[in-house]
Amino acid sequence: MKSTATIVKVTTMVSLVVLLALSAFVLIDGWVGGHFDSIDTLRTYIASYGMWGPLILTLIQALQVVLPVLPGFAGCIVGGALFGVAGGYWTNYIGISAGSIVAFFLAKRYGIQLVNQLISMEKYEKYIERIKKSKSYAVMLFLSILLPLAPDDFLCYFSGLINMSSKRFILIIITAKPWCILFYSIFFAHFL
Repeated sequence: MKSTATIVKVTTMVSLVVLLALSAFVLIDGWVGGHFDSIDTLRTYIASYGMWGPLILTLIQALQVVLPVLPGFAGCIVGGALFGVAGGYWTNYIGISAGSIVAFFLAKRYGIQLVNQLISMEKYEKYIERIKKSKSYAVMLFLSILLPLAPDDFLCYFSGLINMSSKRFILIIITAKPWCILFYSIFFAHFL
């Protein structure tokens, strides 16, 4: 029994190390190579991975929430253009939702010191004031995640700093996030 638990732990650790190494490679290669400079360069970069393109875009979308290296809608444009409505939708939805949840837990674990490195204190103070005036932050978060062009990445980190349960946050992400991404996927798949 103990050896099975050890095998599971080792396998999990190796998988995490491989995933982190792949993530680092994709981000560094994309950033240094100038592949995040425009929609066209990002599209070419993702397409260069062939059948692995959807996985790479999913990974980039998850990472762009955690480390803002490019705007999330850029990935939505590329996903819709390269993989059609369904493919673009799923790569973006899975990636952005996973990144949102990771950002939430990073803020919960590391607190304001981490968030302050990624987001301006002005923005933080602004949202603290809105929460004090708001009757329900959860409703405000749901609507912000639902609608396009809201500061989603910031709100994911911010939600981890306040007294919001992880269950409520994850429920909001998985129920509100699909609609905006579906809109982007349909729009960009048909117009690009």
